This record gives sequence, structure tokens and C-alpha cells, in this order.
Amino acid sequence: MRPIRFLVPGTTGKFRCGGLLVELQTARLVSRIAPVEVVTYRQREPDHPYLDDLLSAEVSPGEALWIVSWGFDVPKLLRRLKGRPTAYHAHSSGYGFDLPPGVPVLAVSRNTLGYWGNRAPRNPLFLVPNALEPQWLERGARPGRAETVVSAGTANAGARRPIDVLVQQRKSSSYVLKQLVPALRARGLRVEVQSGWVDDLVDLFNSATVYLYDSADYWRGRGVSEGFGLPPIEALACGCVVFSSLNHALADLLDPGRLGHQIGCGTLEADVERIATAVAEPEGWRADPEVLSAVLAASAEDALLMRWSLAVQSLEESWRHLADGSAALRVAPVWQLRLRALVARLWRSAR
Repeated sequence: MRPIRFLVPGTTGKFRCGGLLVELQTARLVSRIAPVEVVTYRQREPDHPYLDDLLSAEVSPGEALWIVSWGFDVPKLLRRLKGRPTAYHAHSSGYGFDLPPGVPVLAVSRNTLGYWGNRAPRNPLFLVPNALEPQWLERGARPGRAETVVSAGTANAGARRPIDVLVQQRKSSSYVLKQLVPALRARGLRVEVQSGWVDDLVDLFNSATVYLYDSADYWRGRGVSEGFGLPPIEALACGCVVFSSLNHALADLLDPGRLGHQIGCGTLEADVERIATAVAEPEGWRADPEVLSAVLAASAEDALLMRWSLAVQSLEESWRHLADGSAALRVAPVWQLRLRALVARLWRSAR
């Protein structure tokens, strides 16, 4: 199998974020089926090759398959990699660019897959969701597991957890931080808003009864989508009751009432009442065990490795056809499709 290069702007400093960590995890996962390199293109780093150096040293098309992912940089990177085997690992959607014919899309969610299925229906499309790190599956204190230790071996999944409601400040809406959190505290609930670095996130999630996630305003304000939404799935793996927004990819998995519950459900008073009840009686609000088990199994690294293996094989076949001179299918421009529809309507009305 040809080498695979994951392109990221950098791996340290300002580039460290959830999307980078997921991309690096994916690179580690794919390294089990093919030789993998992480390549930087904005910041030179001693532990990783640099894009400019590789392109100047290698004649196109080269041997490697290039994976681009950083949304705003994708069009520029695809132009630089023209003529080389390249695929787009699509997290968020809504950046507004179009893809060249034949460039495959590796979508991390059905939401993103549907976006590109509409925008680039003739490009090869694949669904390769992000994997949960093994620690969430191995240490998450969800009911039904033999190891239900919540914190330092002092409590189990059935005991009262030290945090009633957990909120992570990043991506949380003003509604949650400025209205809901104060109202829950006024109700007497123990609410923790996590904002700094945490050494052990699994332990933190294991310590909470209810987890709140409301990213709708965050992503609407940026004009792009919630690409996958790992935090609610991580919270479910730890036995938390999850109240979440249902924007974008969150709607892929968070079946309301079965896995999680909608936040911002009509009124502040309704939210406070529902969350307080879930804290008092979490058993009746937790995810359906069978549904959750299926979701977590599908999110395990071994399951995703199989998806990546099949996708990479298909990418190899697709590139072989292009390299042999086959023409990539093209999609008709929107103006042309609308003109056809207009002409058809005029023709029908004239008959």
C-alpha cells in the first residue's frame, strides 16, 4: 500500500485544537495499515517533514497519497498538490469552496457526507467517523461495565457523583454560561464549568452526573458546522446524562430521548426542571444501553480501522483509473441545472 501523508499546518502552539488531535489520532490509526507521515506546511518542526521540502524533492505524481483536512486551507493545498494522489478528510462543512473533479472526500459524519454528496456528487465519497480514544471505552464508568470506578476507586456508577452538572466553557453558548448555569446553581445543584487544562478528562467526566453541550451558537457564528461532536459521545461513554444541541453532526448520533436530550428546549424553566430531575434520578435519563453499546462499538478504533482500510483500497483503485487517463466525472454547475429546470417548466406550461 502506498505511503499516506497527513497534512497539518503544525502540531504545536496555536495549532493545537480538537481538530488537530483528531487528525493526529487518525494518522496513528491509519499507520496500522500503511506507512504514515505527518507533514506540516505552515510551521517547520524538527519531528515532521515540511511540505515545501517534499514537493521540491519529489517529481509529481510521486508515490504518496496526500490527505488534506484544514478547511480554510484546502483549496490552496489542492492546487499545490495537483497531479498527485490526494483526498480531502472532511471534518466541518460550510467553507464554501468546491472540489476539483475526482478528489475523494473522507467524511467524518453523515452530516458532512450529505453536504458533499450534494455539492460534489460525482466525487468518490466515503464515511470514516472519528474514533474514540481507547481510554473512554476502557475507563468510562457507564452502567453495565464491570469496572465502574468513578474517582480514585471510591465510588461506582450507581453512587452519587461529586459533580451534578459539568459544562466545558469552550464552544458553550451564552445561554448555557450566563442563564442556565446560574439558574442551576440557584436550584442548589453542584455545577462545574471546566475552562483550563485537565490532566485526566475521563476522570472528570466519570465524576459528573449530567453533561451539557451546546455548540449551535458557536458554529453558527463561524459559518461552518460541528464536524463530529466527540465530547457528548465521550460523556455517554462515562455514564453521563447528556443534554446537547442537535446541530449538524450531533444529529447523526444523539437520537433525542434515546441517547441524549435536547438543550434549550423551549424555555429556561423547562431546561432547569429537566436537568434537575436527571440529576436526582439519572437512571431514567441515561442512554438506552443497547443503542449506546452499538454507538460505542462503531466508534472503537478497530471498527474505524476497517473503514479506513476499505476506503484506502478504493482510493488506490480510483487513482489508478485517473493515472491511466480516465476522465474524472464532473457535476453540472448550479446555474445550468436551474436553467434546465426553468426551461422544463416553461415547456410544460406552453403545452
